[in-house]
Amino acid sequence: MNNTLDLNHRLFSSPGQGYWPEATPEQWSDWQWQMRHSVKSLDHLTGKLKLTGEEHAGVLLANTKLAMGITPYFFNLIDPFDPDCPIRRQVIPRIEEMTYAPSDMADPCGEDHDMPVPGLVHRYPDRVLFLVTDRCASYCRYCTRSRVVSGVGEQELELDFDRAIAYLQKHTEVRDVLLSGGDALLLSDRRLEDLLRRLRAIEHIEFLRIGSRVPIFLPQRITPALCAMLKQFHPLWMSVHVNHPRELTVEVREALGRLADAGIPLGNQSVLLRGVNDDPAVMKVLVQKLLRCRVRPYYLYQCDLIRGSSHLRTPVSKGLEIIEHLRGHTSGYAVPQYVIDGPGGGGKIPVNPDYVVARLPDCIVLRNYKGDIFEYPDVASAGGEAPAPTPAYRHLEFIDPIEEREEITSRSWRAGRRD
Repeated sequence: MNNTLDLNHRLFSSPGQGYWPEATPEQWSDWQWQMRHSVKSLDHLTGKLKLTGEEHAGVLLANTKLAMGITPYFFNLIDPFDPDCPIRRQVIPRIEEMTYAPSDMADPCGEDHDMPVPGLVHRYPDRVLFLVTDRCASYCRYCTRSRVVSGVGEQELELDFDRAIAYLQKHTEVRDVLLSGGDALLLSDRRLEDLLRRLRAIEHIEFLRIGSRVPIFLPQRITPALCAMLKQFHPLWMSVHVNHPRELTVEVREALGRLADAGIPLGNQSVLLRGVNDDPAVMKVLVQKLLRCRVRPYYLYQCDLIRGSSHLRTPVSKGLEIIEHLRGHTSGYAVPQYVIDGPGGGGKIPVNPDYVVARLPDCIVLRNYKGDIFEYPDVASAGGEAPAPTPAYRHLEFIDPIEEREEITSRSWRAGRRD
């Protein structure tokens, strides 16, 4: 990334009204106006973007699989002249979405078979995922739930709040409820408040979470009234979804600030996407900019094996490379956990660079972010014999810990030999 691009990514700017100059300021700041004027068809794109052949075909076929929908606010972040624009790649359909790789799955996270009642996914012992709507402010082209969201998927999302609440009342092991969908923040204040109140009335539910991309796609929705309502239900946490630093605008920073001022802890979940954020420099700017918005980078997801997403997926090695370039090179608060959702319902599996170079009977050999090698004395397991005395900590110098693994295992060091 060049210095100019880096600076531009770090700045908080506003996309303005762009292609909608006729809107009054009151209309532009009205989230329901934004939803009514969502970009949904080829006609809506005319005069705004010069589509590539792949995009033109993708837009024509979009409503047979996952609808196109982009709020005017978010649409103005798209570079109309760059088909590789990272915002554009996330929300403009492409014909590649109709090509399925052999590993692609309709339900890559296996949610359907862990759904004891409609809309409620109970996979982990003490927490549930509560799907409360099938609509989003805009539709990500890599959506894990494309089979059920937007109204044109291959399945219809069946919802039954009463049965879900009854299930939660009965299952006292559940202490954590995550509201998602679709996007829970598209519910009206009244309907969302009623649902949160019913959940908070269940004694064994200790805290609530909301997963939402609305603060990014539709920051106008984060009104003072909404924040005041949410504040009633603490402890309440929120996970937002930002993939590229350009998404963090003045409007988004202010919306996130209102949520933070309401006492809601904020975390971010990014999806690793080819041509969007598969660059360590871009990701570093993103996570640092998130902290400036009072958002803790939480997860970096390997893109799920959703049907038609192979053109957006990256090798796992790219995710590991990004974590390597973050760890030690920026604040620890800025480093997310890289995870892969086990295909078919395995849940989130953390994936980390290998910082343990070798395990010996009385110590482990570690490398730091610069590749320097250190020995840390281990202790005996409970009931076991104490390890032999270990010399004082040493900084062990050699070039490549991977190439030297055999040498380490045999206890032969370039920086001296252990007797």
